Amino acid sequence: MIDLTLGEIAEIVGGRLIGGESSTAVTGSVEFDSRRLTPGGLFLALPGERVDGHDFVGRALDAGAAGALVAREVEGVDGAQIVVPLLDRRQTNAMALAADADGSGASVLAALGLLARASIERLVADHGLTVVGVTGSSGKTSTKDLIGAVLSAAGTVVAPPGSFNNEIGHPWTALRADESTDFLVLELSARAPGNITELAAIAPPRIGVVLNVGTAHLGEFGSREVIAATKGELVEALPSAADGGVAVLNDDDERVAAMDTRTSAEVVRVGLSGSAGIRAEKISLDEEVRASFRLITPQGEADVSLKVHGEHQIGNALSAAAVGLACGMGVEQVAAALGTAESASERRMDVRVTADGVTVINDSYNANPDSVRAALKSLAVMARSSGGHRRTWAVLGEMAELGDESVIEHDLVGRFLVRLDVSQLVVVGLGRPQRALFQGAVQEGSWGSEAEHVATAEEAMAILSESVEPGDIVLVKASSAVGLWSVAEHLLASRGEENQQ
Repeated sequence: MIDLTLGEIAEIVGGRLIGGESSTAVTGSVEFDSRRLTPGGLFLALPGERVDGHDFVGRALDAGAAGALVAREVEGVDGAQIVVPLLDRRQTNAMALAADADGSGASVLAALGLLARASIERLVADHGLTVVGVTGSSGKTSTKDLIGAVLSAAGTVVAPPGSFNNEIGHPWTALRADESTDFLVLELSARAPGNITELAAIAPPRIGVVLNVGTAHLGEFGSREVIAATKGELVEALPSAADGGVAVLNDDDERVAAMDTRTSAEVVRVGLSGSAGIRAEKISLDEEVRASFRLITPQGEADVSLKVHGEHQIGNALSAAAVGLACGMGVEQVAAALGTAESASERRMDVRVTADGVTVINDSYNANPDSVRAALKSLAVMARSSGGHRRTWAVLGEMAELGDESVIEHDLVGRFLVRLDVSQLVVVGLGRPQRALFQGAVQEGSWGSEAEHVATAEEAMAILSESVEPGDIVLVKASSAVGLWSVAEHLLASRGEENQQ
């Protein structure tokens, strides 16, 4: 964040400063977790599912916070509080917080957004900060990590940890940028139309990347057309080409490609088709599904060899290349940076090998039909690259938030993995979607002992402990709420990782 005093912050957010001096400088970070607060920081009193941040204002101030941003004055504490106007929850489209019955969460979130906006505007105007926004139904985090790796070769980068991409994580990340930051890379997620417009207003991007329009959150949006309309809010928020705006669109997704009519920014198309200005040719995959290709751009060509796993990473890398080029990097510089980039976010195509030769693919952070199919393809490619002799396991849980299409989509995934010749399936969870996944696989493949359906992750662990053999490849994937990463972590811990004592 830019250098600000409590008085300046109060003015920006329209709040009232009590219990402190307006000249007090905020020298630390802005945090909603009092345990992460550093001396001189600003504490955000947000309500949560179990606790209310207002209950921790005293602790934060005692720990050395310069002040706290609150929706109501907390009595009996010693220190500065900036009391923001109380909003009705219906006055904001931001996703409601579970404990926000009185609108205090909406109030503090609105103030947080105003503070982030003021900081970003100053950094752009006075220090030349470039803001990059990334959205899409899947692949946002992996692409954000690749963009961050590419731009790190050209300057200082701030990007969110993991998928910190909602109405809290977005402004929180934006406030990590300061006078020394050259590039701010942000994910923009949405659960309803208007969400991306709101996030883009907090940290207005100069460059926007739209990856795909899939079925993630289909239950909340209702149709792919509504999803496409919402994802396109990012390109609508970009400045014109004359003012430096750049829209990076996936030319291989027709709904994304059609967004070119919704922006006045320069349009850069990426993909595998010949019509894409930035594309990959001469693609090859190694035995761990790491891609090598010839990067073709209007500025020249270069060879790229990725360290990240999965054929789908080619499209992500092309988007990252487009951003690097739009920021003034050369083709060779971009290619070299892509070649050194590794996954910066945990539990996303994290490929590890146990001491006895079992390959574990931990892709359990999240799941939707598109990302599950991509992961299953990677599993199949790994098996084929070794002559097809390695046994493959798919340990799968629920893909959440698919609405009325959930049963159908789970059934299709079950049938899809059989067509890929996956050897063994373990479905975790006894809900209707999981039953549909299991039955889809059984009916497609007439499977017997090749498929197991269990209630808990612990039961899945027991099956793997008993049956997995050296040389097998195990994919673990489900939506984040399922917590299926415990299966991958147990398998690695019980067998030991390669080259570890």
